[in-house]
Formats: sequence, C-alpha cells, structure tokens
Amino acid sequence: MDALLLDFPESFESERLTIRAPRPGDGTEMYAAVRETFDDLKPWMPWARQMPTLQELEGYVRRTQCQFLAREDLALLLFLKGTNTIVGGSGLHRIDWDIPKFEIGYWCRKCFQGQGYITESTETITKFAFETLGAKRVEIRCDTKNVRSRRIPDRLGFRLEGTLRNNSLSTSGELRDTLVFAKIKCDA
Repeated sequence: MDALLLDFPESFESERLTIRAPRPGDGTEMYAAVRETFDDLKPWMPWARQMPTLQELEGYVRRTQCQFLAREDLALLLFLKGTNTIVGGSGLHRIDWDIPKFEIGYWCRKCFQGQGYITESTETITKFAFETLGAKRVEIRCDTKNVRSRRIPDRLGFRLEGTLRNNSLSTSGELRDTLVFAKIKCDA
C-alpha cells in the first residue's frame, strides 16, 4: 500500500480537545508546555534529556508536519478546543501500513494532569486509527515503573500482552522493562 495516497484529516476532535498534526508556529506553545512539564517528562521520554530550545521545538513541529504528510509518523498535538493552548502531545508511531498497525504515545502538560485529557485523547486517537486508518492493531508501550502511563491502556480496554525485559534505557542509563498493551480490530 502506498500510504502517500491515503487521504485522511490532519485534525479531529474529542469532547474537550482538538487533536491535530503539528503546524509551523506551534513551537512557541509547545515550548511553554514542555518547559512547564519538563521535570515530569525527563524520567520517561528519551527526547527529554535536556530542555529543548524554542528553535529546536519549532524545528520539531516542522519536521513532524513533513513526516505526517509523508505518512511516516503521525505526531499529534492536543489543544483545548477553541484555543491554541497545548494540553499535551500524542500520535501514531512505529507505523506498519502493510498490516496496518500503530503505536500510540502520549504526554500531558503539568497543569492539565489528572483531568482525564490523556484518556480522552487516547480513546479518540484509537478510534481514529481503527475507523479512519483501517488499523488492525494499536499498541501502547510504557515503562513498567511509569504507573500513570500504565493506567491509560488499562482504562481503555487494551490487553497486556507482555513485558519486554531489559528492553530500553532510562534517561539516566538504567536498564528498564517495557509493558506492551494492544487492542486489535475485533476488540475495538
């Protein structure tokens, strides 16, 4: 399948959020969100070893927009509906268009944590993957020690398929285990 020929929206909504592909100019709001949340992101996100600059984040949003258009990676930003306020980031990653299958990743801005935004966005993105992109499988992977992240797939009916032991390195260089959750088309 030539994924470049697939037409699908780069923006969709949940009850409280606009979920869309990054666009040029999003770097400023992304910088504010990451700066506010950096200490929470640092233990879990490989890209959070040091605080990115505004210029680096603007470069990131432009690169991810290109990847979205090329259908290589579908990074998504989460905005409060009707605003330019970033609640967090998510997306459909590690794409295999032949199956098709995707992995959802996510993070939440500090001031919005504990309010259900990531559960809401992950449920909506999962539905988008199955209904719009024809997914046969959607995965969520997280560090075994990341208790908050693990709650999301549990809440949404993803099945724990296994633990990948010594699968990754923490940002401090410690070996970590990774949980693999999945939902397949007949579960959706």
